[in-house]
Amino acid sequence: MAFNLDNISTANATAPSKKSGGETSILKKEIRLFGSLFSNKQKENFYTELSVLLRAGVNLKEALSLIEEAQKKKEIKEFLQGIITEIVAGNSFSETMLKRKEFTEYEYHSVKIGEETGTLERICKEMGSFFYKKNEQRRNLVSALTYPVIILVTAVLVLVFMLRFVVPMFQDIFKLNNVELPAITKMIIALSESLKSYGWLFLAAIVLFFVFRGMLKKKQWYMRKKDELLVRIPFLGAFVKTVYLAQFTQAVSLLSASRVPIVSSIQLVKKMIGFYPLQKALQTAEERILTGTSLSESLKGNKVFDNKIIALIKVAEETNQLDFIFERLNNQYNTELQQRSKLLSTVMEPLIIVFVGLLVGVILIAMYLPMFKLSSVLG
Repeated sequence: MAFNLDNISTANATAPSKKSGGETSILKKEIRLFGSLFSNKQKENFYTELSVLLRAGVNLKEALSLIEEAQKKKEIKEFLQGIITEIVAGNSFSETMLKRKEFTEYEYHSVKIGEETGTLERICKEMGSFFYKKNEQRRNLVSALTYPVIILVTAVLVLVFMLRFVVPMFQDIFKLNNVELPAITKMIIALSESLKSYGWLFLAAIVLFFVFRGMLKKKQWYMRKKDELLVRIPFLGAFVKTVYLAQFTQAVSLLSASRVPIVSSIQLVKKMIGFYPLQKALQTAEERILTGTSLSESLKGNKVFDNKIIALIKVAEETNQLDFIFERLNNQYNTELQQRSKLLSTVMEPLIIVFVGLLVGVILIAMYLPMFKLSSVLG
């Protein structure tokens, strides 16, 4: 995604006021176009380029036109053209978002606030920064898990091969010589026979899970169970929680800087972040705030928030510096994410190797114990 500033006419530079129509909150929320029409990387580029154009004195309509012209995908071009058409017809940016299912309620309210405060250019810049950090968090997670996952998949394939082909070969030898089998060997043979008889069902279940995963993501019970299970996984659970805390602190920082009331900020962030433990904690905090409790007190008692964040939020409330404190917290969590990603990869790799080694060892011992007995009988 790129644009050419040489194509901007002088007349366009005289209309910076239209650009103020809003993206204060566009920065935190992402445009979710079905079918991954806009990936997070594309959104990062989109908002960054829009910010540059607005800063250069281009009005919102012309800025969107330049970005639309640079698009290669027909679907994205048509989507942006629709927005441009409505803006030319006199609608605000937030009004065009409200009419489109690709945008969330959080985005609509945030952009509307941006239009009212006239901070579109700054908000677009922060939005680009938001998606950059989100992409960076994803890259950290992928980097941390790629090699361990490759090792795990390879090891599972080795185990399946042994159970499916190697163990039956030993089983035939044992049957042929009427060897009495120890309990551990009987267990491995039973596992091998189960894999032979029902392995295709297990494989079909995995395929169906991935096929219907998109539908399951819309089910609240599935998301709740998945997130609750995820946070219980050693190392990985803490890493994922830190990812969402980084998103939470950045979102509140931006909304606080835009002078959005704290209750509205909590409501919007709750809709933005799809992590059940954090959503539940924010729901509880919202209810407490509505009864007159401070934000720091409202967050107490939730496992998602540690004592550090609660103490700093209390200081922020007393000094009226919520946006500054949340920005500092966001920087700390981003730094912690980088450290945890390296630790996660370092810890998981040897654990997986040891675990798989034990399983292979058990299978080999189970197969060779009867062989020792067979050799003594034949001797």
